[in-house]
Amino acid sequence: MSTARPGVRAGVVDWAIAAGVAAALLVTALSGERSAAYAGVLGYALLTAGGLVLAARRRAPVVVLAVTGLCAVGYQAAGFDVPAVAYLFAVYAAVRAGHRAVTVAASVAMLALLPLAALAAGLHDTGEAFARARGALELAWLVAAGAAGEALRQAERRAEEAERTREETARHRADEERLRIARELHDSLTHQISIIKVQAEVAVHVARKRGEQVPEALLAIQEAGREATRELRATLEALRDDDPPPPRGLDQVPELVERARAAGLDATLTVGGRRHDVPAAVDRTAYRIVQESLTNVARHATAATASVRIDYRPDALAVRIDDDGAATPDTAPVPGVGLLGMRERVTALGGRLRAAPREEGGFTVQAELPVDGTP
Repeated sequence: MSTARPGVRAGVVDWAIAAGVAAALLVTALSGERSAAYAGVLGYALLTAGGLVLAARRRAPVVVLAVTGLCAVGYQAAGFDVPAVAYLFAVYAAVRAGHRAVTVAASVAMLALLPLAALAAGLHDTGEAFARARGALELAWLVAAGAAGEALRQAERRAEEAERTREETARHRADEERLRIARELHDSLTHQISIIKVQAEVAVHVARKRGEQVPEALLAIQEAGREATRELRATLEALRDDDPPPPRGLDQVPELVERARAAGLDATLTVGGRRHDVPAAVDRTAYRIVQESLTNVARHATAATASVRIDYRPDALAVRIDDDGAATPDTAPVPGVGLLGMRERVTALGGRLRAAPREEGGFTVQAELPVDGTP
């Protein structure tokens, strides 16, 4: 199977056609009629140039049209009775590229100049009838070459239009699927989360009305319900709209730590280095790493403390979350959906992620996200 690029293959084909046309012109000149005082070297040079210039017909069709036309007039004037085959190829290429008006004007000039050049060289002295017949034949070949170029141009345009239609259809289907997912999420999740949030708020209200102390876990459930409602609403808006609002990032990490404290976890946040702007993808990923790590600590680690550290480096953003949970070096962590999602996010940015038990007990999540050239 060929591994050549399409552009290289097209260039090879163009040069092969150009060389073939030049060879055909030279063979015709050697075996055909010449005037008594023909200029041999000049004529052969024009024949060769008129054929080889066709190699550039894709890149500069108008220039090739002019050069092949001048070469044809030139070698006719030099005494070579050779058909303007190269000019027909140039007409085809120019019309295919969309230069119809220029091609028509150049062809009219050619039809006028070729007979004059032939007469000046002493060719075709056989009479007016022969000249008219030859002119009609040349006109027919020019029309055929132009018609072939126009037909292919229209076919390519229809193919491009069909491709655009397919892309628009695919985008329309994707939009419909996004709306369907949004509706299903709204129906299946929003209602349940709203019930949890309302029940927690009612419980908090009743406890405060009775003068009772509100349990920290109940307050954490209330706040988690509010946050889940906000994030779900943002997700639904993103699914419904191609231009969603800015997602959460490093500026919201203190809120995550504060909610962890409200849930009973002794959580701390440390920011090191000189703070600077980071790419949006890094900003979002760092937030999600902290969010998922603190969620895992609250759910599975039976930890009392957790520390979050964010270090701003010149070429990277480092994120580390440690806890003092029950994990030990002998315990092999089971990667869940959250951990896998973190790893995919970090890998997509060209960063590194380490999630493993600590030697002194507990668990650590470390991520290093490059900030140079990150999308």
